[in-house]
Amino acid sequence: MPPNAPRPRTALFVTCLNDTLFPGTGRATVTLLRRLGVEVDFPPGQSCCGQMHFNTGYRKETAKLARHFVDTFGGYEEIVVPSASCAGMPAESYPLAAVGDPGLAREVAELAPRVVELTEYLTDRLGVEDVGAHFPHRVTYHPTCHSLRATRLGDRPHRLLRAVGGIDYVELPAAEECCGFGGTFSVKNPAVSGAMNGDKARHVLETGASVLAAVDNSCLMNIGGRLAKDGHPVRTLHLVEILARTAQDGPLPGLPVVEAAR
Repeated sequence: MPPNAPRPRTALFVTCLNDTLFPGTGRATVTLLRRLGVEVDFPPGQSCCGQMHFNTGYRKETAKLARHFVDTFGGYEEIVVPSASCAGMPAESYPLAAVGDPGLAREVAELAPRVVELTEYLTDRLGVEDVGAHFPHRVTYHPTCHSLRATRLGDRPHRLLRAVGGIDYVELPAAEECCGFGGTFSVKNPAVSGAMNGDKARHVLETGASVLAAVDNSCLMNIGGRLAKDGHPVRTLHLVEILARTAQDGPLPGLPVVEAAR
C-alpha cells in the first residue's frame, strides 16, 4: 500500500463458533489489528457461514447463508477471518451453493478474493511477521485440515509463532494428520474420529508443550477435549490469542515459564 494511502474498509467476520464459545479470539483479533494500525468494523448482522449445512448436503440452505454473507460484507474491501475453515467457504463452497443463481454466483466471485484468513492477512496483506508479541511458554502448533488444503496457509502461522518474543516453539510430530473432528464426521464416525483424536493428543504430549495453538477453534476444542478427558493440563489457544499478548501482559497465569524468558 502506498504511503499515506487511506486504509481499506476492513470488517471482522468472527464466525459463529468463536462468537458463541470462544469470544476471547474475537477480542484478541481486534486488539492485535488495532496494535498494527488496522481499525475493524464488526457488522452486527453477521451469522453462520454455512459450513455445517454445506458439508451435510443442504445446498439451498447454504445458498441462503451465502446471500446473507454477501449482503452483510459486500461493502467492505477486506474481510478478516480468524478461522481457516470459515475463511475458505466463500471461495471453496459458495460457488457450488450458488449454482442455478447467476446473480449470487457473480457476487460471490467478486467478494471471495476479499475474504482472507487472519495469518494470511498479517503476512501477505500487512507484510508483518513480528507483530510485537511476547509469550514465554512452550508452544506447539496443529495445522488444521482446512488451513492445509483449502486456504493453503503453508508456513505462515509457523513464521508468526517463531517471531514471538520469549516463546519456546516446538514442531508437532505428524503435524499434517487430521485431528478427527471434521464437523459432522466426528458425530457420524465417532470410533474413527476418536482414534484419530487420540493419535493427535499423543503427539501433542510428545512435544512437552504447555500450549497447543491452531487457527481453528473447532479443532482445538476437539483435541483439547481429549487432553482434558485424559487428565493432561495442556492449554489450547487460538494463535491470535498468543499474538495479541505483549511483554507488558507477562506470562499467562497457570502455565510454566520457559527458562530463556525468566
